[in-house]
Amino acid sequence: MSVNKNTVKSVNDTELKDRLVAINRVTKVTKGGRAFSFSAIVVVGNEEGIVGWGLGKAGEVTAAIAKGVEAAKKNLIRVPLSKGTIPHEQIARHDGALVYLQPASHGTGVKAGGAMRAVLESVGITDVLAKSKGSSNPHNLVKATINALSQLRDAATVAQNRGVSLEKVFKG
Repeated sequence: MSVNKNTVKSVNDTELKDRLVAINRVTKVTKGGRAFSFSAIVVVGNEEGIVGWGLGKAGEVTAAIAKGVEAAKKNLIRVPLSKGTIPHEQIARHDGALVYLQPASHGTGVKAGGAMRAVLESVGITDVLAKSKGSSNPHNLVKATINALSQLRDAATVAQNRGVSLEKVFKG
């Protein structure tokens, strides 16, 4: 398994804002009847380039959300932002969900729906064009969006990895 260089070691919990993406009521059929529980997928972020997601399962909705928030705080990633948008376009998939992210000019807003919008707003992106194809399952959409964001690289990182100057990256 490859180690992601964008992984965040620690961040102040007071900075993180959580957003509930989806809640599912799940049923387990037992000999004594049906047992209901809840699963919640939650996205947390500081709206300044750090985001994470988590899944919580519990007998009560509030407990499931709390578990999801704790799980999300354990897998935070850092996303390079440039003037409120992403540095370049990116395509990523997870299972049946395919997402496409494209930078947008200032004032465009977040043109994304549902689960993708929650992730993009949590990371602090204010202008982006996004499209999801395939599965609309919120779990897969959140994971695909996080995959796309984790693959983003800014120009300074590219220059450092190649061992060249920043000007040479743009010349080709």
